[in-house]
Amino acid sequence: MSHDVLHPTPEYLAFWRERHVCTLTTPRPDGTPHVVPVGVTYDPGAGLARVISNRHSKKVRNVLAAQASAAGAARVAVCQMEGRRWATLEGRAVVRTEAEAVAEAVARYAERYGRTPSPNPDRVVIEIALDRAMGRA
Repeated sequence: MSHDVLHPTPEYLAFWRERHVCTLTTPRPDGTPHVVPVGVTYDPGAGLARVISNRHSKKVRNVLAAQASAAGAARVAVCQMEGRRWATLEGRAVVRTEAEAVAEAVARYAERYGRTPSPNPDRVVIEIALDRAMGRA
């Protein structure tokens, strides 16, 4: 079922506020998918999903490689599921390194997951400009 990225149903948004491990799928430079478990926050007001990560991770390198290509951004998906409920958000990802962007993403992560990550000077944010939402919540 399709959902409006900027105006999700209350049930869909509530599902994205629950504590769930998610997956992030990024394209490797050869085009094959790289799927890893992550924490994700969904901000429908801004039309964004955010994933905090270490700047040296493979997922970050994949997004950076796509940013440097003619595409200018990586086409990615984040997904979560529990029983019959599932939700996927898709969009174009970029890596943000600005302190304000990282702090915002960490604060949102702490709110959703109930814990503040340890300080990490190598932390960056994969910021996904969303254009598709699907699922059954």
